[in-house]
Amino acid sequence: MLHRLFLAPVLLALMSGLAVAQEVKLYSTSEAVDPQDVARILHAPSTQTPAIKMRSLRLLDDASATSVVGASTVVAAAAVAVAAQPAAPSALALPVQFAFDSADILPTARPQLDALAAGIRLLPETQAVVIEGHTDARGADLYNEQLSQRRAYAVKRYLVAFHSIDPARLRAVGLGEYHPLAGSDALAAENRRVQFRGE
Repeated sequence: MLHRLFLAPVLLALMSGLAVAQEVKLYSTSEAVDPQDVARILHAPSTQTPAIKMRSLRLLDDASATSVVGASTVVAAAAVAVAAQPAAPSALALPVQFAFDSADILPTARPQLDALAAGIRLLPETQAVVIEGHTDARGADLYNEQLSQRRAYAVKRYLVAFHSIDPARLRAVGLGEYHPLAGSDALAAENRRVQFRGE
């Protein structure tokens, strides 16, 4: 009976984890990027896990334990309801076009990057943004990791040079092929992307 007493806090922790699961807003090459959406998605407080506070634990007699079991059923139902709701995006991904086998940004990518920069400028000046370079699974792991790193840095340099964004606010990382989009084939073209998230 005592193990049931711990069910409610565990389910509550599970619900909070489900509520902050990372969703990615993936833009297509021809899709216009709205700076307001960028600011809303990258704003860090919405991406942080809320703290769960527990003050005390009280042991109950058998009659009270029955009501706790009933309450845990309600909590479990709430967890299912939270899981069924789509999470708001906490990251966005752009299919930044680069020259073949290079980190040179093609002119066709600039409108989306310019709109992204406008969105970053709407954020508080202390807000940091992570720039993640991603590749598909074609090619060697080390090559993909290095290429994704060079491309993430190229995007950072672009945002600094053309939009005067403080480089201290931007952190560029290369993740290679190791984090494909959820539900996509690792070889799919949409995995060749630059992803942004608030930090």
